[in-house]
Amino acid sequence: MCSQLQRIDWSAPWWQPWRAVGQRVAQRVLSGHSVAQALNAEHPPLPCVPQAALPEGVAYEAFIFDTQQVPTRDNLHDFFNGLVWTVFPHTKRRLNQLQAQQISASGVQTTRGPLRDALTVLDENAALWAVPAHSDGPVLEALRAKQWQRACIDLRAQWVPGQPVLLGHALLEKLVSPYKSITAHVVVVHQCADGDHLPSLDQALASQLSAQTLVPKPFIPLPIMGVPGWCADNQSPQFYQDSQVFRLPKP
Repeated sequence: MCSQLQRIDWSAPWWQPWRAVGQRVAQRVLSGHSVAQALNAEHPPLPCVPQAALPEGVAYEAFIFDTQQVPTRDNLHDFFNGLVWTVFPHTKRRLNQLQAQQISASGVQTTRGPLRDALTVLDENAALWAVPAHSDGPVLEALRAKQWQRACIDLRAQWVPGQPVLLGHALLEKLVSPYKSITAHVVVVHQCADGDHLPSLDQALASQLSAQTLVPKPFIPLPIMGVPGWCADNQSPQFYQDSQVFRLPKP
């Protein structure tokens, strides 16, 4: 665990929203604290508890909803999950509420079903793209159409610094050792609130999450290394000609 934390290059652009809290929590773990202890020092909305607190046979999401505690292992996956709970508390509470409602209604099935599946994709692999009101803008429209050259080369000057904001904790875990094919599921957030960017983004996303907005899945695929400024190689148009990563629309 410690060696994995030491590999994180916090200067990478995708860590910008996570850098301050991530470095503090990582330093506590490197000093000998458990991941749960290190996260609890940040006063997350729900306390982290050791994984052993989760009884055998009890669904993880149901346990969190019923006990208001988050089982946490000493690994990178739960390290990042705890960071997201700390920075995006409204979103994580809403995701958990929707998951728990589905489990209460249908139990734990062999397959999750369309809503639980969408919630899991968002929780694990989402990147957030904030737009004012309901105006997507040309970059997002090009990404929807998988027009990679237009979105990432022709419209490069129109990308907003700090966009997108990565949310999925499995996605964050992958970026400890980045590679070209890491692909996020972009969620468009209609952010109208003023104030500090991350708290308002958190509240805006939480308020728009529902069965109606998540089924069918609303996600836009985005290979993360294609974000302008996030990889030196992507200044060349040839970077986006790799059809195994930047896939073309189906005919």
